[in-house]
Amino acid sequence: MKAAQLFDVRGRIVFVTGAASGLGLAYSEVLGVNGAHVVMTDLDRKTLEEQAQSLERGGASVETLGLDVGDTQALRAAIAGTAEKHGRLDVVFANAGISAGTGPFTEAGAIANVALERWKNVVDVNLTSVFATVQAAAVPMTAQGSGRIIVTSSIGGMKSEPMVGYAYAATKAALNNLVRHAAVELAQHNVLVNAIAPGPFLTNIANGRVKNDPAVRKQFEDMIPLHRCAQPDEIKGLALFLASPASSYVTGAVIPIDGGATAW
Repeated sequence: MKAAQLFDVRGRIVFVTGAASGLGLAYSEVLGVNGAHVVMTDLDRKTLEEQAQSLERGGASVETLGLDVGDTQALRAAIAGTAEKHGRLDVVFANAGISAGTGPFTEAGAIANVALERWKNVVDVNLTSVFATVQAAAVPMTAQGSGRIIVTSSIGGMKSEPMVGYAYAATKAALNNLVRHAAVELAQHNVLVNAIAPGPFLTNIANGRVKNDPAVRKQFEDMIPLHRCAQPDEIKGLALFLASPASSYVTGAVIPIDGGATAW
């Protein structure tokens, strides 16, 4: 089989949360320019529209939807509405997430100083909204007997990560087991559930702390065998693989893409 067939996503209906920037934008672009139709969603409607227009100029087929994933009722309705509008739902990227602040070796990030309000907010966005996304996507995918659900986790959920906050590490670890749990249940319906676990990418999360602060970036780079942080474009190959026929026997996997950080 030729590579073009292995990675053929033409005509697939794709739903992406947190699509206005960073990894969500990268997911949307690689699927959109390779023939899928992508429903891009984000809380930042202005940036979302600007990025969607840019992708359309590059030949991608996209539509936009303003969405706060913290509103689980609206989130479920958006996923159900996408499936109804297009007659199917093939790929869902549960990507939206937020930072929990600095890690435990800073004064603000020490366990005694973690505010429960911040903890609850991160759990709502990083865990509860992702569960709601997986739950809602499973309905049409189960009915049609196929589908791909891809969760953005983190290597911070796979090992102790001193640079990230408690709530971020805890929610990402929970996502990894959520993926495994859902993969086992949904396999009988040919619905594949996997997680991408990035290391440090240069995105806008945490107000672009890693991207914009050279000192913070160096701290991350010193923990990585490749000694650099990744650009969002570097996640596109893995995203396309998991959304395409090439990954037809992959489910329940948590795949790190981290420059070797988890190999230490």
